[in-house]
Amino acid sequence: MLIGNLGKDPDVQHLEGNIAVAKFPLATTETFKDRTGKLVSQTEWHTVVLWRGLAELAQKYLHKSSLVYIEGRLRTRSWDDKDGNRKFATEVVGDNLIMLDKRMEGGPGGEGQGPEGMDGNDMPLGDSSGNLPF
Repeated sequence: MLIGNLGKDPDVQHLEGNIAVAKFPLATTETFKDRTGKLVSQTEWHTVVLWRGLAELAQKYLHKSSLVYIEGRLRTRSWDDKDGNRKFATEVVGDNLIMLDKRMEGGPGGEGQGPEGMDGNDMPLGDSSGNLPF
């Protein structure tokens, strides 16, 4: 489970059979106090991959800096580059996506409606004060 901001717009490609796949970097930031009491922020970058319907949702509604909640699993893949060196990449394959940005009136989705028919005052998680339940 990750909550973070997109580092850039999703890159969506369509594979054989018109299967959509989206890939984007996601930044998660942890803030804590060090031994001296100074506030320290630490940002980690994750590569997120979404398939089919979630990829199409990402293409339509997500953009650079969008705040999202992602549930998924880690997948590590490997390949040999052009020089014969073994390369590895660990990605988060998303199974669930919740958009956490507040919707704007007349924004994407038209008439202030999001993909689930939520209006600009609804939050996908938590109560109307914007507090998340976790």
